[in-house]
Amino acid sequence: MWRCALPPLLRYPTVDELGAGAAALVARHPRDARLRRVGTSRAGTPLWLLSVGHGSRQALVVAGPHANEPVGGATVLRLAERVLADPRLHEGADATWNLLLCLDPDGLRRNEGWLHGPYALSAYFRHFFRPGFLEQPEWLPDGADRATLPETRALLELQDELRPFLQCSLHGVDVGGGFVELTHDLPGLAQRVAHAAARLGIPRELGPYDTLYWPELGPAVYRIPRPRRGDLAAAITEAAVESTWFHPYRHGTVTAVVEAPMWGVAGVEDGAPHADEETVLRRVSHTLRHDTGVLNGLLERLRPHLTAGPETARLLAPVDDYLLVCPGLADTWDPDVRDPAGVHPLPPLSTAHLAALRIAGRRLALRTAGLLHQLVTGAGRDPAGVLPELDPLIEEWCEDYRDGCGARWIPVSRQVEYQARVVLAAFELAGRHAPACSRSGESGWNAGAAVPMHRE
Repeated sequence: MWRCALPPLLRYPTVDELGAGAAALVARHPRDARLRRVGTSRAGTPLWLLSVGHGSRQALVVAGPHANEPVGGATVLRLAERVLADPRLHEGADATWNLLLCLDPDGLRRNEGWLHGPYALSAYFRHFFRPGFLEQPEWLPDGADRATLPETRALLELQDELRPFLQCSLHGVDVGGGFVELTHDLPGLAQRVAHAAARLGIPRELGPYDTLYWPELGPAVYRIPRPRRGDLAAAITEAAVESTWFHPYRHGTVTAVVEAPMWGVAGVEDGAPHADEETVLRRVSHTLRHDTGVLNGLLERLRPHLTAGPETARLLAPVDDYLLVCPGLADTWDPDVRDPAGVHPLPPLSTAHLAALRIAGRRLALRTAGLLHQLVTGAGRDPAGVLPELDPLIEEWCEDYRDGCGARWIPVSRQVEYQARVVLAAFELAGRHAPACSRSGESGWNAGAAVPMHRE
């Protein structure tokens, strides 16, 4: 068992700190590490790929696909240190590790108000940013051929260049537990996840909202269903959209989406049946419906006073998306709202599932409230007088997470160590039968090379 000898991480790195950390690694290890630019974000920020090793088998690790999930950036730097310190992970495995430092650097910059702490739920949600569904770079709602975001095109071209045997997409759960989503089964991974979680005090999420309708491969490990076309609300709530998770499937790539929690909740580990499932479902759905109505009212009061422009549009897009899907979710969860067509029957629900649904409903409301808060404070005035109502709501809902759900902060160092251990386990298990692929990690990858992967 590997034991970390690196200094503990006390906070999340910013976009600039990620780039500086990767450059410092390359300077210390010029033979085995190199850094190249593989694309440019919408705002002109470089997308940096840190590669370690010279093996023929490519592993691709993608950090920062969601703007509010910064743990992956710290994890890729930790993984690079680990691989450089252990030749068995590159020379011995005939592998090259390709670590994309951040897929959405523009979104990560917008979260810098809370990145360095102190880590409190209210501060996180008041500074929370995540773009609208159609502006998230891993989604391909119109298919790969019609992808328009430069970040998405850069990732797609990188996948087709490397043809990796393993792709890990690093995500963070704000409140809940850790889990893994796979495009292919990796027998033995659930046991590795359980061991890492137990050693580090990370709750495993045994019934995530994201995977409600997905096959279970083992405790806290789920199979991602093949994507299908459908309306936006159904695609988002069922996570059935086309995505960069499946794009390299044609190359035989195993994709693992590795979720690490920021605030852990013990209840998401309780796989026992609940004594009164319908009562909980009614409470959760009615609460979400009520909160959505309150937030809609605040938005309608605020909307006439908003100044048109890109900043307002950026914040309004996710607000409108959340308020669009919330009523449908509430209806899906409500046992008194029956679906006559039987399109969305709920699967059997454990106590862990019910805890996850409660957390998910509260998350949607808090994210919306935080974005509305930024719309007001960014303008420097409150002409609609919504802050006296919005501020207490945010505090009340965060208190419900802390006291009602038992949400407890997990130190950054433990989040990173957990995620790194799961990635290393997936690397070992996926690599046992992986063929030699592209040799893009070999000659021509100099530390100073700048090779944009997307074409405008």
